[in-house]
Amino acid sequence: MKKSKEIIWLEPLQENLNYKFKNIELLITALTHSSYANENKLRATDSNQRLEFLGDSIINFIVSQYLYNKYPNYPEGELTKIRAKVVCESSLAFAARKIELGKYLLLGKGEEATGGRDRDSILADASEALVGAIYMDSDFETTNRLLLENFEADLVYAVAKGALFIDYKTELQEHLQKKTKSKIEYRVVKEVGPDHNKIFYIDVLVDNKIVGKGFGRNKKEAEQMAAKDALLIMGELDE
Repeated sequence: MKKSKEIIWLEPLQENLNYKFKNIELLITALTHSSYANENKLRATDSNQRLEFLGDSIINFIVSQYLYNKYPNYPEGELTKIRAKVVCESSLAFAARKIELGKYLLLGKGEEATGGRDRDSILADASEALVGAIYMDSDFETTNRLLLENFEADLVYAVAKGALFIDYKTELQEHLQKKTKSKIEYRVVKEVGPDHNKIFYIDVLVDNKIVGKGFGRNKKEAEQMAAKDALLIMGELDE
């Protein structure tokens, strides 16, 4: 099978992404930085720049649609501010680190030597290219679902800066108090990434049983995501 080694090598990334490509060439192109294409004398169209162009538009549209539907009473100016916080280089890089995208990038020797795998700009561009590749490989509905799953923490983070923040921890506590007096515990499972851009993974437990999982840029945000996950599992929230 053509590129069988690449297919095997990329399986963990597809698992992290929760999506399996029908056309693996699209994924490989999304991972191909222009420096790699130049060094290996590939065509300019073999790098991820065209997919990045497509993915940028898709991300902006999906996030805009999400905010428009989610917050019908918020004015245009505030929606624009929230979108700008979500769709930015640091947020895209954050999403890339969550699925360990950096380790799968095809980089030129110069970019490799200067830490390109963990550079925000390269990770952000690759995230956009990946979204473009998923869209070309599937459909809008699939892309919409996967994108919002990966950007959920960023949406919570951005909305928390305004007056629209939903306190999932309080909602979970109030829900459980109706049924039990058991204590809720939030436990840090792991921390990933450099100190300036760390990702925290947290489990929420009741009676030492995991009832939800979450991640975020800081512990408070990760706890909120874990509480939301628990509420979803319990059927107390709609997706």
